[in-house]
Amino acid sequence: MDIRKLTMPAMALVLFYCVYQSEKLTRVENPPGPIHITYWEKWTEFEGDAIRAVVDEYNRKQNKVHVDLLTVSDIEKKTLLAVSGGNPPDVAGLYGPNVAQYADDHAVMELDAYCKQYNITRDNYIPIYFDIGYYNGHVYSLPTTPASTALHYNKQLFREAGLDPEKPPVTIEEMDQLAEKVVTRKNGHIDKSGFMPAEPGWWNWGWGFVFGGRLWDPATGKITANCPENIRAYNWVRSYTDRYGASELSTFRSGFGNFSSPQNAFLSGKVAMEMQGVWMYNFIDQYAPGMEKPVLNWAAVPFPHPADRPDLAETTFADEDILVIPRGSRHPKEAFEFIAYVQSQEGMELLCMGQRKHSPLAKVSPDFIKKHPNPYITVFSELPKNKNVISPPKIGIWPEYQAEMNAAFEQVALGKKTAKEALDYVQNRVSLMNEDYQAQLKARKEAGQ
Repeated sequence: MDIRKLTMPAMALVLFYCVYQSEKLTRVENPPGPIHITYWEKWTEFEGDAIRAVVDEYNRKQNKVHVDLLTVSDIEKKTLLAVSGGNPPDVAGLYGPNVAQYADDHAVMELDAYCKQYNITRDNYIPIYFDIGYYNGHVYSLPTTPASTALHYNKQLFREAGLDPEKPPVTIEEMDQLAEKVVTRKNGHIDKSGFMPAEPGWWNWGWGFVFGGRLWDPATGKITANCPENIRAYNWVRSYTDRYGASELSTFRSGFGNFSSPQNAFLSGKVAMEMQGVWMYNFIDQYAPGMEKPVLNWAAVPFPHPADRPDLAETTFADEDILVIPRGSRHPKEAFEFIAYVQSQEGMELLCMGQRKHSPLAKVSPDFIKKHPNPYITVFSELPKNKNVISPPKIGIWPEYQAEMNAAFEQVALGKKTAKEALDYVQNRVSLMNEDYQAQLKARKEAGQ
């Protein structure tokens, strides 16, 4: 008898026993108590304190799920890398414009079934804030803190220029005229400005919307960078260059301090009027308390519209921070339970009050408005409800498109190109990008990816 035939089963049993003991020693057992989910968020300082308060309240109110909050820088890139590496967080706090790219890359989960389970619908929200997370027929994200924009103006600079501080401009033409009256010069150079399209420079890509333009046609999928309204808007930008000189404006801007400082152009009284968001109150309160006391020396009103386009009145840019469940989340059900709490009136108002933002929800408690420190919070909460609300296009190449539009703005503002030349270039370049991107998506879909 071959002895090997007798020893092989015994050897197999020994090997199995060794593997079992090794697994028993190294296996991480689920600890008793709540399921822990990992939540990555980008916020620091008072914004981080606000979300920490929400997480702590959620963890206190129930014992099924415990949220472990981690502050993560460069969260857009790191979340994608984590998904690719198969070790993502359970919840990630991203930005509204990320939705299309992440959805196209299959980096985030569809939330439709969860929304239905928790009765979360578009009717719960100011519509634009739900729509930002809705892409290609699916819900991919839900909002946290929203933002809208308005014209902020310095009443004291109006008084110094002999203007009525209670009569802000209603049309762009009026704003241009008032801006000219505010301008002062020192040693032959601009010392104070009424308005500058390039300041703060965060919506350089979007001035066309203020004049009725758009950047793409969702019905056809075509890029519309050089539509007549966009060209008109960039011609308006160029009018400031022609009036004051590209070099003079560049020199003036070079003297501005950091945005988050008392040397901020608006806070230091260098620029009288700016398009700014609901967050601006926080910086006024922190860095320019003199604008608050003894009287309110600033105001926020709807941004002016072209005189010949009254239909564009109360135009505002709207965006938001968002919550997503990354693909590969270990606890998606529990992750959405937390997201649902943030979407509740209690959770959302705790967060938005902590960050001094308005709520994205359709229903807001009377105390939220009454106790809100921003004296113009209703301006920011009402503007996004109208038809002239603007948000970045939901296309996967938006980061590249935005960069091209910003570059075109600079070319026009510096007097190096006409509006038509700059936007024709963007039209051709981004159209090719879009065609390539759509072809890649089609190929991936056909390959079952």
